[in-house]
Amino acid sequence: RANRAEGIACEHRKNSVETNLKEWHQMLEGKYSEGQAVLRLKTDMKDPNPAFRDRVLFRVVDREHPRVGKKFKVWPLLEFSWAVDDHLLGITHVIRGKDLMIEDMVEDFIWNVMKWKKAVFVHHGLLQIEDLKLSKTQARRSIEKKEFSGWEDPRTWSMQSLQRRGIQPQAVRNFVLKLGLSQADIKVPLEILYSENRKIIDKMANRYFGVLDGIPIRVWGAPKINFAEANLHPDFPERGKRKVPVNPEKIYIEKEDFKNFDDKEVGLINLYTVRVCAKAEFISKDIKFEDQKIHWVSEPNVKIKIVFPDGTEKEVRAEPDIMHAKKDDLIQLYRIGFCRVDKAGKEMVLYFTHK
Repeated sequence: RANRAEGIACEHRKNSVETNLKEWHQMLEGKYSEGQAVLRLKTDMKDPNPAFRDRVLFRVVDREHPRVGKKFKVWPLLEFSWAVDDHLLGITHVIRGKDLMIEDMVEDFIWNVMKWKKAVFVHHGLLQIEDLKLSKTQARRSIEKKEFSGWEDPRTWSMQSLQRRGIQPQAVRNFVLKLGLSQADIKVPLEILYSENRKIIDKMANRYFGVLDGIPIRVWGAPKINFAEANLHPDFPERGKRKVPVNPEKIYIEKEDFKNFDDKEVGLINLYTVRVCAKAEFISKDIKFEDQKIHWVSEPNVKIKIVFPDGTEKEVRAEPDIMHAKKDDLIQLYRIGFCRVDKAGKEMVLYFTHK
């Protein structure tokens, strides 16, 4: 009886394998529609982790693939493709979020079956950035709806968008290394990334004057000065100087400065000291207050556009020498912040980096 029972069991297993192979070929031939059939990984149904039992490895997909169209009907799920890719690419260490540990179990199981050399799994916790909601799904929807210009749009917070804003790759690396690797969930301020980037780009960026929300003032009694000279970079005078045109009949200062310094003496950087009001008064050729100086532009000036991280665009009056900046140059506008030149020339466009 025992031999007969074993024979029946063997025959059942044989028929089961033959049936599975037949259905697998039918899947490949396109005889099943999406949702009608899947291929599962045969695991132990007594495994202590219920989520690991008979995991789906392949499924039927009727939708058109953006690269190969409808050439293939059956597609692997990530955990199977990861196992194969990691083997073929010779991956030695897999760094992955702790929420994907079940995927590790599947990879490990497949590697055991195939007798492949295993990689080491390293897990990290969830990283949240304060005051910033990262959602690839929402960003993709906004791109599809034409609300965003693409993945380089600053509102996606993708790597492409950071690059367009002038965030340096090394700054991102330093940011990640500074946080360390832990399975604990952490929340960090965005300023940490900006601080790392500032260390890199501060020495690269030439300085220029630009006024966002300008109020024109007329400086009475000012000496005739055609240009004010200033270093392109305060720490590297060897880079040369820039010339800022001066017309005391119309000098633009920030609206905020006009309010804060109304009827008070203040220094116009690299120019002279004035008493601020609509009919401003010239006080001295010297800048009396080193801690009380404001930026400015005069006539002639150029109008440029700045795109900010929230997608807003603002027009800035800037000194004419800014037109010497080339595409991809990093510059700093006094009091506004660092920017990357996205488009050079007459219709200059800057992407705001950070303060």
